[in-house]
Amino acid sequence: METLRKIIHIDMDAFYASVEQRDNPSLKGKPVAVGGSALRGVVAAASYEARAFGVRSAMPSSLAKRKCPELIFIKPRFEVYQKVSKHVRTIFHEYTDLVEPLSLDEAYLDVTENKKGLKSAINMAMQIRQRIKSELNLTASAGVSFNKFLAKTASDLNKPDGLAVILPGEEEKVLDQLAIEKFYGVGRVTAEKMRKLGIYRGRDLKMWPKSDLTHMFGKAGNYYFNIARGVDNRLVTPNRVRKSIGIENTFFDDLLTMEEVKNKLEQLSSKLWERLQKAGAHGKTLTLKIKYHDFEQITRSKTQLNNFQDQREIMEIANELLIEFGEEDFKIRLLGLSISNLNKEIEQKDYQLSIWEE
Repeated sequence: METLRKIIHIDMDAFYASVEQRDNPSLKGKPVAVGGSALRGVVAAASYEARAFGVRSAMPSSLAKRKCPELIFIKPRFEVYQKVSKHVRTIFHEYTDLVEPLSLDEAYLDVTENKKGLKSAINMAMQIRQRIKSELNLTASAGVSFNKFLAKTASDLNKPDGLAVILPGEEEKVLDQLAIEKFYGVGRVTAEKMRKLGIYRGRDLKMWPKSDLTHMFGKAGNYYFNIARGVDNRLVTPNRVRKSIGIENTFFDDLLTMEEVKNKLEQLSSKLWERLQKAGAHGKTLTLKIKYHDFEQITRSKTQLNNFQDQREIMEIANELLIEFGEEDFKIRLLGLSISNLNKEIEQKDYQLSIWEE
């Protein structure tokens, strides 16, 4: 009989915002948004005080300000967040080497066999949370279960600063009542589509045959069929592979002319080439991303027979892709360049995209 795994999912609470409130006591108890400004940009993280007003990460700053007029915008300090994240992971590795980071602020731990020789994953999760609180003065929420999906689901049940457990045999009771938008892997657009089909909770999703789900949602239908039943056979994998290297920039003022856009692309292509060289990587596919003032987002890609050899080559293809967008109604708020189809597997060290602003 196969041994059930013991999986912990740790999620730092409002990570960026909590670090800022910790380091600046005057921000405690106040609605804080990291990233963006009152006029432009995108919210990278929001404190729980801001979330009470409906402010969320990835929300346009202007909308966040309308929802919460008292919102305080803080410039991100990614070097600080990375240092804190490294400390947290050091704590994780005292318990197990099977640590799979999802971002700077969350990770899976497989503690079935652990360095402490402890039998209870619940006790380990409690210890880890206490260590984070005592050593870093920050809080984390934890979920404990027998697979990754259920552990992540559990970590969301008692946030912030909470611990939840889904034991074998309890998954049906929990998932049947869970709102469909709370299922990991079901995004906003998919949740809206599901609600139109009468799928509001896990019990509704479970009623759908696999064939119907794959017809409506493609390959993801298999995933939805399984998670409705709490089935997830994925292993905790310590080394995540980076499939692309990229950079993007959100601008304080819209770019209005082709000359402005090309100048910014020149800067981005230079930084992208530096990142490729630092990673010791080459790639064949270049993707140009443009987001307009109304937040419409379009991407264009081109794949070469050979790897890009220098910045000049990247810039030439970027200009070719730019032509495909046309020259009408520029008003561009974001530009991004990325290289994929890489020649080597790269361990992903920077787990969270930086949000740049000029």
